[in-house]
Parts: sequence; structure tokens; C-alpha cells
Amino acid sequence: MSSGFTSQIPKAMRGRGARSNASGRYEAEQREAFDDGWTPDDPEPAKLQTTLTPEKAKVIISRNDSPDIGFSASINPYRGCEHGCIYCYARPAHAYMGLSPGLDFESRLFFKPEAARLLEKELSKASYRPEFIHIGGNTDPYQPQERRLRITRGVIEVLVAFRHPFSVITKSALIVRDLDLLAQAARLELTRVAISVTTLDRRLARSMEPRAATPERRIDAIRRLTRAGVPVSVMFAPCIPGLNDHEMEAVLERAAAAGASGAGYVALRLPREIKDLFREWLESDHPDRARRVMSLVRQMRGGKDYDDAWGSRMRGQGPIGDLMAARFAAARKRYGLDQGWGTLSTARFRVPPKPGGQMDLFQE
Repeated sequence: MSSGFTSQIPKAMRGRGARSNASGRYEAEQREAFDDGWTPDDPEPAKLQTTLTPEKAKVIISRNDSPDIGFSASINPYRGCEHGCIYCYARPAHAYMGLSPGLDFESRLFFKPEAARLLEKELSKASYRPEFIHIGGNTDPYQPQERRLRITRGVIEVLVAFRHPFSVITKSALIVRDLDLLAQAARLELTRVAISVTTLDRRLARSMEPRAATPERRIDAIRRLTRAGVPVSVMFAPCIPGLNDHEMEAVLERAAAAGASGAGYVALRLPREIKDLFREWLESDHPDRARRVMSLVRQMRGGKDYDDAWGSRMRGQGPIGDLMAARFAAARKRYGLDQGWGTLSTARFRVPPKPGGQMDLFQE
């Protein structure tokens, strides 16, 4: 029986999340895959290579005024994300680059090679006033290419040198590479880290987040960070009714056992092109539950695939959203993840002396 989504679902590419690559909404010409009758019944998709393009940014700190986001200043070293998470809320932004939020988003990446220099320049301005900066508010700052490019590490090196408060969110175990910097910042009460753990089911994780670290490696990253004195929160995001929501308590319990002291969650968001990409993925990988999942999603979004209203877009509404919130609050309290992190101080901020310049006799 058809689920009512699409008549033909493209075969998944190994290591990729999206099943298609339809044009972005701003492109003059629209493209979409279709069956012309010449394709074999079960074609093997061509391997998709990742391309990297340097982006010449003028400034590195982005700002937002959204009332339901916990930060106003952020740094995103990359555009696009090779993790390929099918649900990623950043996918629609690739349309601004004239690219598809589908496979283009996870294979045609942009990086900011001058990120550290631009940040140092901005923080050194006499007019600059320090405020908490979040790293990774859009795409993951520790995606696979960071191992070689080291853009995120360069940004953190500058922030530590300036004793500037910051936080990081990632679903990559690569963050432990920078334990030396993060532990140093934590000793000065300058940093906190959030690790996203969406499931403990390795098969679901591979399907939903094909190039992200396995769930066990993320739990281990929590353990190693907390042992080094870095405050860590676990993010159960997104919480998808009918797919991974039953794991909420188990994820929080494992994170708490690994040393996490805080927790958060976000209900599945399907703005713009993501709704079609997500439905396509569901039909491909989880045809037995595709109808039910989308029905539950609509029940917590006022009958629509998505509602972007501030105050409810992160949590959903109605009985489904209320139950999700109640379960999370109970689990967070049960596992001691409601301790809070406190406020990261800007009091230690200072512009470090330049080589050959006059030393500050009173610096710590």
C-alpha cells in the first residue's frame, strides 16, 4: 500500500542522508529526478564526492534576535554539513547559495579559512564589548573536514587567548581533540559544551545521521570532556514522535552516567524544503512507520508539517508536545540533569599583548 508521499523513492547513496537533490527555491531553473524509462530497475547510485570551497567572509560573528534561541552571537566555521543529518534545520540555507538543500547541502561545503584572523581582528577593536558566543549554531563545527582544516580549533584558540566566554554544540567525537583548549577555558569558567545524542540505536543513527559519530562515541566524548572538567549538557534533538521519542529517558540516563550535568531537547522541525526531504527519507528507510510519524508530527504542529511560531516551534504543541515536555522534565530531574550551568563570565576578557608589545604587569 502506498503511503501517499512519493511514487518512487531514489535509492540511498552510501554515507548520504538525503535521497534527492531538487533545486533550491531561488534557482531560475528547477531540476528534479524522474524516471524516463531508461533506468535499470535497481540502479546503483553514483558515488557522490564532497567538494570544499573557501568562503571569503568579511566578519565572523553572526547575530540573531530570535527570542527562543539562547544566544545572540554565534560563529559558524562551515556552511553545509557532511554529517548528512536528514532532519537538519540548516538545510534550507543552502538555497541562498544557489544550491539544493538535499544532497548539495551535505556534499558541497564551504569553509572560512580566515575565521581565526577575522575573530582576532574583531575582538581587538576598542569598541568591542564581550558577550557570550556560541560555536555551531547553524552547522556542526566538528564535521569530518575539521580534522584536516582545523578552522574550529583556530577559533577556539583565539577565544581562549582573549579569555572570551563561549559554548560549543556538536554530535562529533572529534571535539575531544581540543580537550587541551576546552579544559583550559573551563578552568577559567569560560566554556560549556553540548553533545547531541538523538538515539542509542546504531542502525537508526547510521540511517538518520550517516556520517556523524556513533552514539557510543558521543557518550564517550561526554565522559572524556567531563573528566577533564568541562561542563557538558546532552541535547536530545530532534525528538521525533513515533521514531526516536521512546529513547528520551534512556539517552538522558546514559548521558548522566557519563557525567553530563544538563540536558535539553528540541521537537522535530520541518521548515521549507526539509519537510519533503524528511518524508522522502521516511518512505525509503522506514516505510512501515512513515504515515504514523508524519501524523504525530502534524498533531504537534496544529495540523501542519511545521509551525514556525516563536515559543512553540522548538517544543511543539497540543497533547503530543505537552507529553514530550512533561516526560523530558521528569527525566531531567530524575537523572540530575537540572543543575544548570550558571552564567559564563565576561569579566576575564582582555586583548592579549601582541608579540613585541608592552606586557600587562597585572594579567593573570
